[in-house]
Amino acid sequence: MPPKKTLTVNNLEALGVERLAELLIEIGDTNAAVKRRLRLELAGAQSPAEVAREIRKRLKVIARARSFVDWQNRRGLVEDLQTQRRAIVDHVGKTDPKEALDLMWGFMALASSVFARCDDSSGTVIDIFHDAVNDLGRLAEAATGDTTELADRAFQALLDNDYGQFDHLIPILSAALGDAGLEHLKQRFLALSKEPVTKLAEHERRKIGWSTDGPIYEAEVANRHRVHVIDIALRDIADAQGDVDGFIAQYDPETRKVSRIAAEIAERLLGAGRAAEALKALEAAEHRRAGLPEFEWENARIAALDALERSNDGQAARWSCFERFLSERHLRDYLKRLPDFEDIEAESGALDYAENFANFSAALMFLASWPALDRAAKLVMARAEELNGDEYEVLTPVANALADKHPLAATVALRAMIEFCLDHARSSRYKHAARHFLECASLASSIADFGKCETHETFATKLRGKHGKKSSFWSLVT
Repeated sequence: MPPKKTLTVNNLEALGVERLAELLIEIGDTNAAVKRRLRLELAGAQSPAEVAREIRKRLKVIARARSFVDWQNRRGLVEDLQTQRRAIVDHVGKTDPKEALDLMWGFMALASSVFARCDDSSGTVIDIFHDAVNDLGRLAEAATGDTTELADRAFQALLDNDYGQFDHLIPILSAALGDAGLEHLKQRFLALSKEPVTKLAEHERRKIGWSTDGPIYEAEVANRHRVHVIDIALRDIADAQGDVDGFIAQYDPETRKVSRIAAEIAERLLGAGRAAEALKALEAAEHRRAGLPEFEWENARIAALDALERSNDGQAARWSCFERFLSERHLRDYLKRLPDFEDIEAESGALDYAENFANFSAALMFLASWPALDRAAKLVMARAEELNGDEYEVLTPVANALADKHPLAATVALRAMIEFCLDHARSSRYKHAARHFLECASLASSIADFGKCETHETFATKLRGKHGKKSSFWSLVT
């Protein structure tokens, strides 16, 4: 049984209804968020309509607010927004989805005023509005209203999407919009795309900045933004309608050669059973960045080759990805498709290749992750002088993987990070370096022979002699 003072439902119930009510009123008098939550609960006990009235009142208050909210005071705003969003879904949405849908549109209308006065460097506030967009999709399906009206609201919302609050709105609303709503929305964006761009006289043009090409004008930025919104909307609509050619048409021929775009196009062509066209689109790509992995393009090409039953070419493409990037996924897929017993020999050859890979850190990470721990430990010991202690994102998982069966190799990796940290006075990493030092001390008892490496005691003495004045580090290990 929990102690009587532990906050549990049973312990609080023992206080009695009257005492709990008194406490809630007392807390509400000093906490505005609690008071608002209590009012919503009381309204909910009366009727969904009463809750809706309370929510509308609160949304108006939030919309009228003008005080700036910095990161230190953001929590109150976040809690308020979350409370209203959840009340719309939980209190109103379950009994009156049409009313809840209208309320959620009203909630989304807050975005521009909220972001204009809020520091959202953490992305916490935009996440709330993205959650609300998902709520819009569910409520719109439940409400089963006029799809033309829904399309019109979506159209205006996307034009007002200044802070990205309505991102992915069309895919989310597609089920509720249905064929008729999607077609209406498409026609509205097509009509907008044909509207002439207003050209201002030179004296009417407002400069808002400068670039290497000269002044930046407000109207030109707005026109480019409009074109961007239309292009994205028409692509999303084409996707929702299963219109592959409509999706492709939104990219000009030159843009279709960008590898990422070519992969997106190929993915949709493959879904439509047009594998030959998908491969042609991929092989027309010209803007692939030499030497850097672009797995979207690589994977789409492999999928196209498989769909065309060119299994040998597909296997060659998988092996090529492994050879160039030490891609674990592509090697596993390659081995899985080999006949029995051939995969064992091929795996051994692949690990030999990885051991001698030009990028030492990539080789080490691959071998530890595969896992081929004997090989990873051998590589650490053979090329210890190449260990880059600044690459903690590589050496930390490698040391963790080696610690159990290869404690000496793990120690060498940990020491590289410790020495780099102290040599370069990276004080922000001292707590991590101290943890690594303590791990070295713990591993020392498992090492029967340090060989050419220093014992832990010798390493510690050397470290104190060189960095003894870094008290903020040593205080963490004593």
